[in-house]
Amino acid sequence: MKQILYLLIAVSTATATFAQTKAPLEFTEAKHSFGKVKQGVPVTHTFAFKNTSDKPVVIESATATCGCTTPEYPKGAIAKGATGTIKVTYNAAATGGFTKPVTVKVANVAEPIMLNIEGEVVNTGAASASTGNANASAAKTTASPKTKAAVSKTTTAKTATVKQ
Repeated sequence: MKQILYLLIAVSTATATFAQTKAPLEFTEAKHSFGKVKQGVPVTHTFAFKNTSDKPVVIESATATCGCTTPEYPKGAIAKGATGTIKVTYNAAATGGFTKPVTVKVANVAEPIMLNIEGEVVNTGAASASTGNANASAAKTTASPKTKAAVSKTTTAKTATVKQ
């Protein structure tokens, strides 16, 4: 009989220990897409949350995977039922697509909360350069016949040099 009682206590303790706990902070969204952003112009998004637990909650940390993403989070206790925000800024220094996770660690909760930002950084200078080239082409077409002849001779001379 004692063995059954001990077994029952051990099983209920293990069940309580391994039981899934709901995250105490409920975010209105866990992912945000910036779409296309200009290179070199930092972008920021604010993730809003509510403390849905029955006690105050403390965010221990909010960390990103690289230095290009900076999360800012409340440092004090968040009261039961209170709301707050985590502000995430991406520096947009490198061109191309990006997906950056932010890990939010809440005190006394084993599983972290994952937030994500994504988008595509575009080089606006490239668009200006191609516009500049289009303008240069337009200038060539509207040039005088003498200028066109000079450009043609220069092009022919360069072509001949390349062929040698």
